[in-house]
Amino acid sequence: MNFTLKVWRQKPGEKGKLVTYDSKDISADASFLEMLDVVNERLIEAGQTPIAFDHDCREGICGMCGCVVNGFAHGHQSGTTLCQLHMREFKDGSVIYIEPWRSKAFPVIADLIVDRSAFDAIITAGGYISIRTGSAPDGNAIPISKDVADAAMDVAECIGCGACVAACPNASAMLFTSAKISQLALLPQGQPERMTRAQRMVRAMEDAGFGACTNHGECEAACPKEISMNNIARLNREFIGASVKK
Repeated sequence: MNFTLKVWRQKPGEKGKLVTYDSKDISADASFLEMLDVVNERLIEAGQTPIAFDHDCREGICGMCGCVVNGFAHGHQSGTTLCQLHMREFKDGSVIYIEPWRSKAFPVIADLIVDRSAFDAIITAGGYISIRTGSAPDGNAIPISKDVADAAMDVAECIGCGACVAACPNASAMLFTSAKISQLALLPQGQPERMTRAQRMVRAMEDAGFGACTNHGECEAACPKEISMNNIARLNREFIGASVKK
């Protein structure tokens, strides 16, 4: 398969621009990142600087990869990370636009790589359990209903890739933050710090420069793990409840 790539190239501290590259003789079974690997190998052979992009596990579980492909975070295939998007999903000969996440809170480091440390700041603010919980209890020692356990596992699937921020017209991090808050708020171990956790994490989210949520729903549509927007409603309840109690 042959493609024409319009790739965002940007050196540190400089303005970026779209640069055109030919991507020829690509296997239909190649993943999107494998296609970029082929392009980079050819650029290196030609003495040019390869395209910088984030990646690690290439199994859709680490959250490292991420680009806006033809206007879609992680590409047009729903419930899929960029590393699991295959070139057979594109038409032969098509033009593909590849850009980094666009958000004030995610400044571009180089080309397609952005600084996502703002997510780390949100987690550091309260996305953990700091009280003494003792040794790990037996799995069945604390009764948890199946619906609660399922809900907690669903939000625990969030890999923090940043697609929700990139897809949101407000560059909001509410889906990510709500997933991390919900995961702990649903479980017994997270109850003692439940109120203060919501306040600290929301404050960190705002301080990082993320926009506000206006319920566009683009975040849920772009999330490769299909995290539900219902968690944003839970975040709002947690935050308002904490504010009233305070």
